[in-house]
Formats: sequence, structure tokens, C-alpha cells
Amino acid sequence: MQNLKGKVAFITGGGSGVGLGQAKAFANAGCRVVIADIRQDHLDEAMHYFAGTEVQVHPIFLDITDREACAAAADEAERVFGVVQLLFNTAGVSIFGPLEKSTYSDYDWQMGVNFGGVVNGVQTFVPRMIEYGKGGHIINTASLGAFIAAGPAGIYSASKFAVRGLSEALRSELEKYAIGVTVLCPANVNTNIAESVMTRPDEFSDSGYVFDDEVLDSLRRIYSAGKDPVELGGEVLKAVQANQLYCIPYPEARQTLERHFAEVLSCLPPPDADPEGVAKREAAMKQYRKELMEKQYKIH
Repeated sequence: MQNLKGKVAFITGGGSGVGLGQAKAFANAGCRVVIADIRQDHLDEAMHYFAGTEVQVHPIFLDITDREACAAAADEAERVFGVVQLLFNTAGVSIFGPLEKSTYSDYDWQMGVNFGGVVNGVQTFVPRMIEYGKGGHIINTASLGAFIAAGPAGIYSASKFAVRGLSEALRSELEKYAIGVTVLCPANVNTNIAESVMTRPDEFSDSGYVFDDEVLDSLRRIYSAGKDPVELGGEVLKAVQANQLYCIPYPEARQTLERHFAEVLSCLPPPDADPEGVAKREAAMKQYRKELMEKQYKIH
């Protein structure tokens, strides 16, 4: 993915925020871009912006939790531009509050969009990429919260932990198809994600959290100090071209991550502890992997 000119990119949440920043960055790099979004007003605003440029962008209204709609969107993207080689699973939602007051709907909505939406994107596009046979790249948007979980953002963080885990697994599994995977883990970004509650379906309306104009205004003030989405899109572009696993362009996160992983490592015994047990477990795992390869991957 060094040369992006002419490549087709499909970006969920592409009508605003992080997704729109990615759309601008990759369109300027010569990609033909499909922006998919659940808010038609955001798609309209984005297309108004692109109308004044020479880039190729196509909008699709899409609810990423609807699997049939995802398949139809992939078909449309192929009809308009061709096979998608750059998949951006960017769309996400959030709402914060005391974890112990969470409802099933708070869980189902956030997990369904933030993780389920990524699953639907992968399941829809990866088989097509493999069949096309010319490689590609998947960019999954997680969060710095995929490493560090704060209480009020517990469900959001859990969904992003899942995105991070899936992304790491996909990277090793898809390498043989020349499909790279990058997981974007942003901290604060200047977006309208606080308004994502406006897209919350009625079936998930039961919430244990308080969300009113005061909360919305507070979140807007916080996010207004965040990184510019276009700047972030440029960082993602560089990460894709370098085939990086992670894109975390926030220097202020270094100390927090160092402290976090130091705490994890401090819980491990010394490397030379229990040599017999280590040898036994490693031998068992090696045998299992051999059997797995023979059974599931037909590799002998």
C-alpha cells in the first residue's frame, strides 16, 4: 500500500469526524473514496465539501449493524469504483456514566456498533479482498481506551479492547494474503462523537446514564481541544504506508502506557522460573498448533 493512487477506500463514519478526516487525507493521496454514514446530513455536508475538489468520492447511507445493508454497500462500492482494497472501520458511538448503573441496552448499543460494526465490515469486505488477490489494508479505529479502561467509559473501553484484539489477530492471519492491518488508537479528537447518542435506536433507549444538554456541552468543550481529524487522517496514511500495527500519534500517551505495561510485567515471575512447567506447556502448545494447522488450514 505504498502507492495509493487509484485504490478504492471504504470508510464507515465517513461523513464527519475521524472518518471524514481519513476521507480527506486518502482522497488527496489519490484514492477513490466511499464514505458511509448513518447520518444523511453528515453525508450531505461532506459531499458539499468534496464538490469543490477534484477528488472522487461517493456517499452511501449505512447502518453498520445491518449486515444485509453492509453487503449491499460493498456491492455499490464495487459498481461505482471497483473492488475495495482499503477498509476503514471507523464509525463508533459513546456514552459515559457509572458502570454499575449500566443497562443491557447501554452494553448492547455500544458493543453492537463499536465492535459489531467492525466485525460486519471485516466479514463483508475481507473475503472480497482475498478473492480479488491484490492485497489491501484494514484500518480499525479503536481508542487509547483500548489499553487503559476508565470506569465511566467501561463499556466503550471494552468494545475498543475487542477491536484491538481482533485487529492483532487479523494482522497475523491476513499477512499471507498481502492484507495489512492497522489499529488506530486515538486519544482526544476534535469531533462530534458526543452527538452519537442522537443515532441510538429506540430499541436501546433504556439507559442508566444521565445525558442532557449540560453533559453534551461539557463533552463538546473537551473534544474541541482534540487533534484535528485531517491531521489524524494524515498520521493514519503514514501508518498504512509503513504497514504499522498501531497508530497512536499522541506523545502524552507514552507515560501512561509505559506505566500500564510496567505494572503488567511486574506481575510476571522471572523468566527462569518453573523451567519444567514452561517446557511442558510450550510442547503442548506446539503440538496443538501443528494439529490446528493440519485440521483448519490444511497445512502439512
